Amino acid sequence: MKIFIASDHAGFDLKGTLAERLAVAGHEVIDLGPKTFVPEDDYPDYISLVAKEISREPSLARGIVIGGSGQGEAMCANKFYGVRAAVYYGGNTDIVRLSREHNDANVLSLGARFMSSNDAINAVTLWLKTPFSGDERHKRRLQKLYNIAHL
Repeated sequence: MKIFIASDHAGFDLKGTLAERLAVAGHEVIDLGPKTFVPEDDYPDYISLVAKEISREPSLARGIVIGGSGQGEAMCANKFYGVRAAVYYGGNTDIVRLSREHNDANVLSLGARFMSSNDAINAVTLWLKTPFSGDERHKRRLQKLYNIAHL
């Protein structure tokens, strides 16, 4: 699977760990930055690059964005048409599974300050292997989200 990944300074180390693990697992990983640690960087500069790629073909790739909490990163990604970013910052992984099954999330936003790298790896693995259910009620709700974006 093609996976676009980016972070800010708070998620920089976790991004490197995840990118490496995903590549070893056979995924095509495209790291959109930052390439070096910059403590004063701003997450929209990098997260928007992932969101733009996912927006072009929302069902053909996935995105992983990483910041301190994951909240601002998801807000940024969700500004782009066709992007459905879900936030995970540790704890019960049902939210990760449901983000795929019910919401067909195509971007996972991780809060690096609230989880270990092992927790992140497990969450990403679960997220990538979980399919969208395709249930009519979920398709209907997603269509309503798209319609809202056109107002």
